[in-house]
Amino acid sequence: MKRSRNLKIVATLGPASNNYDIIKAMFTAGADVFRLNMSHGDHKAIKELHGIIREIENEFKRPIGVLADLQGPKLRIGTFKGGSEMLEEKEHFRLDLDPKEGDKHRVCLPHPEIFKAIKPNSTLLVNDGKIRLNVLECGEDYANVEVIEGGEISDNKGVNVPDVIIPLAALSKKDRKDLQFACELGIDWLALSFVQSSKDVKEARSLVRGRAAIMTKIEKPAAVENFDAILEASDGIMIARGDLGVELPIHTVPPIQKRLTRKCRSAAKPVIVATQMLESMIASSTPTRAEVSDVATAIYEGADAVMLSAESAVGNFPVESIQTMNNVAISVEKDPTYREVLEASRTGIRKTVPDAITLAARQIAETADVKAICCFTHSGTTARLVAREKPRVPIIVMTPFEKYARRLCLLWGGHCEITEKTHGFDGAVEIATSVARFADFGQGEDQIIITAGVPFNVSGTTNIVQVAKIGLS
Repeated sequence: MKRSRNLKIVATLGPASNNYDIIKAMFTAGADVFRLNMSHGDHKAIKELHGIIREIENEFKRPIGVLADLQGPKLRIGTFKGGSEMLEEKEHFRLDLDPKEGDKHRVCLPHPEIFKAIKPNSTLLVNDGKIRLNVLECGEDYANVEVIEGGEISDNKGVNVPDVIIPLAALSKKDRKDLQFACELGIDWLALSFVQSSKDVKEARSLVRGRAAIMTKIEKPAAVENFDAILEASDGIMIARGDLGVELPIHTVPPIQKRLTRKCRSAAKPVIVATQMLESMIASSTPTRAEVSDVATAIYEGADAVMLSAESAVGNFPVESIQTMNNVAISVEKDPTYREVLEASRTGIRKTVPDAITLAARQIAETADVKAICCFTHSGTTARLVAREKPRVPIIVMTPFEKYARRLCLLWGGHCEITEKTHGFDGAVEIATSVARFADFGQGEDQIIITAGVPFNVSGTTNIVQVAKIGLS
């Protein structure tokens, strides 16, 4: 199955998409990677979903990526005597560690780490930022606050603390159990929530031990501030705009998205733009014009993938939302302006031989009449470098390792094939031309570009680029 676009689509599975038929329909509609949300569903349910994905993968003989998204620590208030209270603007309120039910004047905030981090004039946001509180005074077990923006405050609503770094590990006890389970299950990408520094990413990597690639979610102001170090420590980035829009002024999110996307491109690491992309399609079979423009913006910026969350997990139109994403991507990528924007925004310093080889491959593709760039990759590095160049032709990614083929399903422009190992360049040419024919990229006198490294089967040795005719089967 060959996609007619470079952008990849990540679809979240949930109650609306939890059986073989619907997941298969989502794959054929355009989903390249499936997200398993560890915040919802027990391990048994997650395992069943993973098994269905692998069944579909076997049926279509196409690698499919699976991303497990860890919940991260959840900061929540306690409960109220009547289930909720109304907070009025300019009222004073108290948060403390007392587990008693709350009332009009106070409620429990069972997180001593928050009280240790905040100070007068710190901001506390409740219920996705709908309620805004300003800290007047605080101690180790309390905070007296003024209500800046009021409204109904109810049991167990989430709390965000945007302007301080909370001394809290990104991995909770639940996350550690989920991480081990997901890695043993054989997922391809592990998404980390609540990351504030590269230290959080490195801790997760020590637990993963190479069994999955690390996708860091950027959803906190501290992560934006420490982004360069986080990017270096990560295998990929997810720009989680929903939480960013709660903790940061919402008008700052678009430029942050653009800046972080460009940095990921420069580093040759895949980037997903996520949350609220087609939100109205949870209940409607058609999106708004603004949502379509939002998806298009991410594509113009050169994002590797866009993600559906509630739209495909709990919405009424999971397949239609994927079809919409697919159609928008195809339309944008046909626009001449798309190529102009991509090529004008190329970044990154090319210093290595693999950099030079992949740059040369892209330049040849722009000069000669070729149908695809075929790259042999041992660990995925070569494929990522080719994708960074955003060539005008498809990228056929060939690897003998199933796990890397699945991970690279997230890569811009990548058509992944699991091939046999080869020990010489003549064998590589034969495999590449055969794959190009079989996958219907061309035939006969049609040409492809082949990149590889000698010696073969050694990571990071890309040092050959050659043009070859596909030939006849």
